[in-house]
Amino acid sequence: MDATIAFPLLMALIGVALFFDFLNGLHDAANSIATIVSTRVLKPQYAVAWAAFFNFIAFAFFGLHVANTLGTGIIDPHIVTPQVIFAALMGAILWNIITWRFGIPSSSSHALIGGLVGAGMAKVGPSAIVASGLLKTVSAIALSPMIGFVLALVLVLIVSWVFVRQTPFAVDRTFRFMQFVSASMYSLGHGGNDAQKTMGIIAVLLFSQGYLGSEFHVPFWVVISCQSAMALGTLFGGWKIVHTMGSKITRLNPMQGFCAETGGALTLFGATFLGIPVSTTHTITGAIIGVGAAKRTSAVRWGLAGNIVIAWVITLPSAAAISALTYYLSGLFG
Repeated sequence: MDATIAFPLLMALIGVALFFDFLNGLHDAANSIATIVSTRVLKPQYAVAWAAFFNFIAFAFFGLHVANTLGTGIIDPHIVTPQVIFAALMGAILWNIITWRFGIPSSSSHALIGGLVGAGMAKVGPSAIVASGLLKTVSAIALSPMIGFVLALVLVLIVSWVFVRQTPFAVDRTFRFMQFVSASMYSLGHGGNDAQKTMGIIAVLLFSQGYLGSEFHVPFWVVISCQSAMALGTLFGGWKIVHTMGSKITRLNPMQGFCAETGGALTLFGATFLGIPVSTTHTITGAIIGVGAAKRTSAVRWGLAGNIVIAWVITLPSAAAISALTYYLSGLFG
């Protein structure tokens, strides 16, 4: 695959990127809807439509800081070629399909980042990596679930104190309504952070082909295309992962669902404004564990949570390995 490719092939590669975005929405739909489905506030078919809408409109609320990080802050944009992008996307897509097939809530974000790192290193070695950007992103692997955990835990304690004199029925009724707000916030944060990752991939591909001029930026049609692809993926849902996220880790009531979603949303809002491509899966899992732990530590199935953490740890190197292999194989036909 040459450094400069024909326009139809470029469009096909953009199509592959949008397919990854669709899979991202499919894979991570559970992050947005698991709590509101498990608490039976919304039926699954309505929950995915609700989440998809807020996924789509997220571009109106956030800048493109995360897209810029993915486009220029993980690997050197000057070494990017269509072959690098193709390999990165294949690494992320194949890993997403594997984890989706087995219901493992791994990170689409870190699969994509691993794909970029693997393809970049396969091309030029370690010099491909932008150390500062990659370090910031890898640090978020640990920080985002911890922040989600702490915020959700604190919110549970605050809400429990504020509503201590209310009857359980009144609390349940109040938070069934409030979960519409928190689920909307979380879906907004999910769309704002995750869709920008694919925007960055497409934009750096266009930049490498000379379509963006001398300065990197994200065209508006790329923004709309990525938000649409993610929203469509969310509409299809990811029911195996919904079950894991919404009930297997811990049982949730509407008040706990509200606290988990709000804690996760606040974490995503902060990361998106700072331009950090965090994992929405990590964030909501940490928040769900936080609300479970606030009730009692035995309410959390720590063994399952530990298995999920293992999946997080292996995602980046696994996607990188698949990506590097794809780069070498595609070179045989280039």
